[in-house]
Amino acid sequence: MIETILVKKGIIDQDILEKAYKIRNDENGKGRRPLAKILYDDLGVSREAVLKEITPYYAIPRIELDEEDITPERIEFISKFLEENVSHDNRVRLLKNKMIPYVIEERSGVDTLLLLTADPLQPELKEIIEPLPVKVEICYTPIDNINIIYNEVNKSQSRMKELLDEIEYEEKIDAGEIAEEEVGQADIQKEIEKSALVKFVDGLLEEAVREGASDIHIIPRGIKETEYKFRIDGDLFDWYHQKGIRPESVAAVFKDKTQGVNRFERERAQDGFIQKEVDNQLIRYRVSIVPIISKYFGRKIESIVIRVLDDRKVIKNLDQIGLLPKAHKDFSKAINSPSGLVIITGPTGSGKSTTLVAALYEIIDPKKCVLTVEDPVEYMIEGARQLKIGEKMDFNQAMRSILRHDPDIALVGEMRDKESALIGMKLANTGHLTFSTLHTNDAPSAVSRLYKMGIEPFLIANSIKLVMAQRLVKTLCENCKEKIENVDKNLASAVGFTEEEIANTTFYRAVGCKKCNEGYKGRTAIMEALYFDKNIKRLIIQSENNIDEEKLREAGKKEGMLSLREAGKKRVVDGITTLEEVLATTVEV
Repeated sequence: MIETILVKKGIIDQDILEKAYKIRNDENGKGRRPLAKILYDDLGVSREAVLKEITPYYAIPRIELDEEDITPERIEFISKFLEENVSHDNRVRLLKNKMIPYVIEERSGVDTLLLLTADPLQPELKEIIEPLPVKVEICYTPIDNINIIYNEVNKSQSRMKELLDEIEYEEKIDAGEIAEEEVGQADIQKEIEKSALVKFVDGLLEEAVREGASDIHIIPRGIKETEYKFRIDGDLFDWYHQKGIRPESVAAVFKDKTQGVNRFERERAQDGFIQKEVDNQLIRYRVSIVPIISKYFGRKIESIVIRVLDDRKVIKNLDQIGLLPKAHKDFSKAINSPSGLVIITGPTGSGKSTTLVAALYEIIDPKKCVLTVEDPVEYMIEGARQLKIGEKMDFNQAMRSILRHDPDIALVGEMRDKESALIGMKLANTGHLTFSTLHTNDAPSAVSRLYKMGIEPFLIANSIKLVMAQRLVKTLCENCKEKIENVDKNLASAVGFTEEEIANTTFYRAVGCKKCNEGYKGRTAIMEALYFDKNIKRLIIQSENNIDEEKLREAGKKEGMLSLREAGKKRVVDGITTLEEVLATTVEV
């Protein structure tokens, strides 16, 4: 059996296999999935490693592609085939399931379509293939290849070019425009009606999802200029520079689409949300609108930032977070405790919410009441009751409410002040497993931060199970990363490499190709996990009014804790990231 091969090859172990059997046995009827699919969908096993063994077993051809294979002519064929031979509904299903009609070749005298897929075991395969007008042969190719082709096809079919052409630009700026006069609503509405701005905004929201952006930035740049940027893998990239349309009109269209904001309010910050179906998937967008200064002081312009919330990106398996062995062991021990406080620290955008959600999914049980207080709520968590923050119930009121709502597990968002911290501590000390976040540079400094809020050392020591600091580092593109022959020893030393380690380590640099963003593709987490054992608790209690972060750090390291930079160093040794990325993301302690 194929699962025996996977165990023998070391791709999975017996424990993972037994978990997969249990999941499959719980699935009944038509929706029951193959064991291999459960391994990579649910249990975090490498899709590529599993399918490398599976495809020969099922006699599924494997197609390797490089940049030269993805030509404009190939993309034109794919686009034309989809347009002429596939119904709208089936085209949506094909693209949603990342299946690509790649080429028609003669096989035994019959024209045969080679249909590429990164998941030849998906249950919908047969239903999607049946309506196609030619004989089909399923071929496997890695998901990266599918994504590249998909994006190129998407660009060639994109409405954006048409929409941009449709927008009626007014390149000439009247003298009246330059005067410091507020643009009236009648002028804004007239400009919206005579352009394709509404369609453009719809297209922008869709493109952000398809290009994997986490945020959209809409930035006014002049009287009739607006800049659009996408944040991808942590960096902002220019997407489009629009001329001829007033920023006030752009803002008005976004406000019209956003629930919870007032189109006519232009002098205070507003927050709202948009829901939109993109490629048969419901996407949520969190919208932040703030007034900003213009050099034309009479103009009331606003900056807009939109967070893209795609539930398909939610990680539900802790093994996929990327914890190194010691951190994984300590974190698992903490979250499987019946009570206590688990804190994750780091700046905005460091992946704290992703880790917290994965931790909750690891321990959520129908027999337990799980409550969350987040402001804002980013992802819907199955099996949890998520409290809604609004004008009539603020964050601290919600925090107090959950004390009376019989929770077993609570996620209390961010500890913002003494009151919210004390409520989190009270939950942890009254038999509840509690999760929260703080903004600190590393794990030991979280203790100092809580003390400065006014929390007594004995309460800190007796409430907390673990503090984990987290950062995200960009990962090298496997397609183009390049070995460094003569590494900069100063850089390597700054990361913590010794002369001997430098000599025995293969270092890589980011190069850049069609499959990535300037040599990087995706991000991975590095963590510093400080588990509160008896020694750590004793140091905190004995510190009284003088929390010694260095002593806490040294005690943690004696038990095997890696600092953020040391965790980053391990990612460099594994060929996952670069020295420059680790230095840019961490500080020396």
